Amino acid sequence: MSIAAKEAGARQESDVVLRYLRPHVKFPNMWCPGCGNGVVATSLIRAIDKLGLDRDNVVLVSGIGCSSRMPVYLDFQALHTTHGRALAFATGVKFSRPDLKVIVITGDGDSLSIGGNHLIHACRRNIDITTILINNYIYGMTGGQISPTTPPGAHATTTPYGSAEKPFEACDLAKGAGATFIARTTVYHTTQMDRLMMEAIQHKGFSLVEVISNCHTYYGRLNRLGQATALLRMFQEKASVQDKGTNMVDDRTKDMIPTGIIHRDSEKTELCDEYQKLIDSLAKGKPA
Repeated sequence: MSIAAKEAGARQESDVVLRYLRPHVKFPNMWCPGCGNGVVATSLIRAIDKLGLDRDNVVLVSGIGCSSRMPVYLDFQALHTTHGRALAFATGVKFSRPDLKVIVITGDGDSLSIGGNHLIHACRRNIDITTILINNYIYGMTGGQISPTTPPGAHATTTPYGSAEKPFEACDLAKGAGATFIARTTVYHTTQMDRLMMEAIQHKGFSLVEVISNCHTYYGRLNRLGQATALLRMFQEKASVQDKGTNMVDDRTKDMIPTGIIHRDSEKTELCDEYQKLIDSLAKGKPA
């Protein structure tokens, strides 16, 4: 491909992204230069655009945190809610309007700490909500504290001598709780991220896409890992990419990040459908 063709393609993609932003209302944004949240936002826009979804039928829901500011910047129906409660609000939206595409944007602190119980039960219910969990191993917005996914020995403002805690594995937790589509990617693997987001949004049931992201401002600096480019290079080197669209064998090692589709189940029924069956049976005077 010629340089001119590449430049034309880049301009076309930029035009697509700009169509879905609120540039005259909410910008400049609060994210640090090089933050992975912008990469995730762009990938989500591409996925929605490629699926041809009507933006008025897409609802973005978030709680509190750097990643949770995303619905503020993107031009869709949006709810910016309280800390950890995004999935509770999203469940209400989906129950009242099952026809809408409901997407939750959350971080490792927001969804696995104060919001952990909501995540477990959303997975258990298999309600048709897509959750994009951006995991940067730390609380970014509130000062660099340890999060539920901070690796053992890693430094944060609340663990200056290294963390002694064992972290959550978000995908393992979601699988054990009953989610029916689970995937993992990194902000380096944008092509894979686009595909996984599209599959997650199309999946009927609860879907979780964990995106390993960089917080060079806190996690990178406190652990002497370098700036954004150094962390992206680390993701490139440590990710074990499974990009075949089939369930992934998790051959995780201490130093590798397994990516791809971790679990997919198309047999388990979805919660809104089950409630509709109950409503229909009661309307006919026949208890389910």
